[in-house]
Amino acid sequence: MLKIVSERNTGVKEVRNSKTFDIVRRMGVITADKVRLKRHPVSKPVTIFNPALMIEGDKASIYGRIILGYFTYASAVAEITVSVDDILSETISERYLTAEIKLIPDNRFDIWGVEDPRVSEVDGNLFMTYCGRTVNYFDASKRANRTFPIAAIRENGIWRKTCVFRLPVEFRDFLVSDKDAFICRVGDRIRLFHRPHMMDERFYLAASEVSDDALHMRDLTEVSVSNTHLICERAKFEERIGWGTPPIKVAKDEYLLLLHGISMEIYRVFAVLMNENLEITAVSPHYIMEPRENYEVYGDRPFVVFPCGAQVVDDEIIISYGAADSAIGFGVIDLSELLSILDSNRI
Repeated sequence: MLKIVSERNTGVKEVRNSKTFDIVRRMGVITADKVRLKRHPVSKPVTIFNPALMIEGDKASIYGRIILGYFTYASAVAEITVSVDDILSETISERYLTAEIKLIPDNRFDIWGVEDPRVSEVDGNLFMTYCGRTVNYFDASKRANRTFPIAAIRENGIWRKTCVFRLPVEFRDFLVSDKDAFICRVGDRIRLFHRPHMMDERFYLAASEVSDDALHMRDLTEVSVSNTHLICERAKFEERIGWGTPPIKVAKDEYLLLLHGISMEIYRVFAVLMNENLEITAVSPHYIMEPRENYEVYGDRPFVVFPCGAQVVDDEIIISYGAADSAIGFGVIDLSELLSILDSNRI
């Protein structure tokens, strides 16, 4: 249904294999029993996981997906603020932390949940993109349009929802759900990276163009993306792949992204380099992270590592990830090591 960006991207699935050489050094974890919610009568979430991460100076803002009850598993997003040193020294695992709810379900596009946030900077503004569970999510008679990517902008410390991203009209009746989304500027264009699940039961790893005006709407508005392209396809040993972390610029026109691949319902992580034309220029031939710690192997959804945030500090990448849908994990990747792996596997 979607056209692939270039012939170069077509070859990505052929050079990958199912082995894992885990290069992520595990740091601390945050579990729900150590989190206290501000200004909410339910002081402790049932669980917290799949966190975005933004580092500004020596401060790290962690945006975790929280659940207060299992009946509908409806999520909100809560912010925890710590120092970067807390993460790197692993002391975060031992501390009780205060979280403040920043985004809640409050409209027909996300009434059943605000899920899996990613935070990125675009032209000096911070945006959070999340998966909204629509009013149709539990309606068995309506399979189409179950989830949409939604963007919010941070203004004076408050996150304000601005737009709901929709496929062009001709594709909308064929969309089951759209997840794993974030926005960023790549070259001279703002892009939405997302993963539409279509009625043909395929999951498309895609990127679309977004207008600047769409990101600054005063009221929550439906906006159509344009020029949607397929970036790459799953390898033969995977059921599907999805976007992980927003891109890190590592060269004048090259970006580093982490993605996840799923096989036998086990989530693993691989990396790619991409240029400003959305062409994949390098890929890790193997996975660089897989579930190995007990909190990654056992939880609400076993065998899951799900990175949503990545920030560079010195020559290291700090990642924030969901561990088995039951905890927030932190890891560190040596940037030089990862770039060396990628540079040796140019497409």
